[in-house]
Amino acid sequence: MDTLHHPSTGSPYSAKNSLKPVNFYCAAPEAGHVEIVGDFNHWHPLPMQRLLDGWWFMRLDLCHGHHLYRFIVDGQPTLDPSALGIGWDEHQERASLIAVS
Repeated sequence: MDTLHHPSTGSPYSAKNSLKPVNFYCAAPEAGHVEIVGDFNHWHPLPMQRLLDGWWFMRLDLCHGHHLYRFIVDGQPTLDPSALGIGWDEHQERASLIAVS
């Protein structure tokens, strides 16, 4: 499991400093390789694990707040249809949005 978070200030016991496991799933049964990128890992691709049913999986520990991410399916950026919503990254490209609380 990967642990990714943004440093924050304040009490070490605040919700902003706690990490929560978040499961990401991508339906891409024909794909040969799927990665996840997001603001939580500075947009560096992390390989996802292929499951037997053709879905791809990654569990990340994320800090409290809203995070932007996208899947990279065989080199193509792909939005998550099950995401909370859509946002824009720092390059004005669309990204999926998840809230962690």
